Amino acid sequence: MNYQTFQPHPDLESLISCYWTLEVPAAEDTQRQRIIPDGTIEMAFILGDDIKRYTTEDNFIIQPRSMVLGQIIDPFYIEPTGYVNTFAIRFYPYGFANFVTAPIKTLANKETPIEMLFGEKTAKKLEQDIIQATDTKQRIEIIELFLQNKLSEQITVDNIVKTTIDTLLSTKGSTSIRDILKKDVSKRRQLERMFVKQIGISPKQLGKVIRLQSALKMLLNEEGESLTNIAYESEYYDQAHFIKDFKEFTGISPKEFLGNESMTLSSIFYK
Repeated sequence: MNYQTFQPHPDLESLISCYWTLEVPAAEDTQRQRIIPDGTIEMAFILGDDIKRYTTEDNFIIQPRSMVLGQIIDPFYIEPTGYVNTFAIRFYPYGFANFVTAPIKTLANKETPIEMLFGEKTAKKLEQDIIQATDTKQRIEIIELFLQNKLSEQITVDNIVKTTIDTLLSTKGSTSIRDILKKDVSKRRQLERMFVKQIGISPKQLGKVIRLQSALKMLLNEEGESLTNIAYESEYYDQAHFIKDFKEFTGISPKEFLGNESMTLSSIFYK
């Protein structure tokens, strides 16, 4: 696998985490890969062969060639049909809401073709420009121009949502919404509504995903670290709480995760 990340232009770095590319040669024996929630929204362009996403054990759909993958809560499996070549934009949780008028909650747990968000004519031109670009540098220039133009058309995300997300990210998801809002708990209902509209999931769900990210990085990058210590460092109540949340978002236990072939792709994203 050849996975690379690239930093966005300074004008977009508060909204975009990174651009990434993934190339994997075609193989006779393809392995299903489990994708787990990471709290982000991604716009992806499939430049290689088609990719399957399994909806059940035996049934699958073919992912759109250009799409937005909204917030996901449940893990799912994908499988390449041949050569993998993907170019994608990874947005911060509050980032993508700045570029579209559609409610972000309608994008959750599924792929949405970009033509449904930007119109058929605009989407087709963008897709063709990305396909015809000579390299990643040119693709980044194309998408940044597109996004900067869109950004000027949209209002910024409500400050209460952004402040909450900034706090969740800086504290690795360990701060409660009550603590973020401090004495003004009356804002909680407003926050919940704005979150679902602009982010696609609740503040509590996002906090759990962010905290899991922190724990996953420790699990993968600090070999030999005990689950108890990982749970403590990630501010779970205890090891049982950590394992419960881990299973909720990945479908397996932390010990089963390590060395699991179906987790290879998810693992490289966190290492």
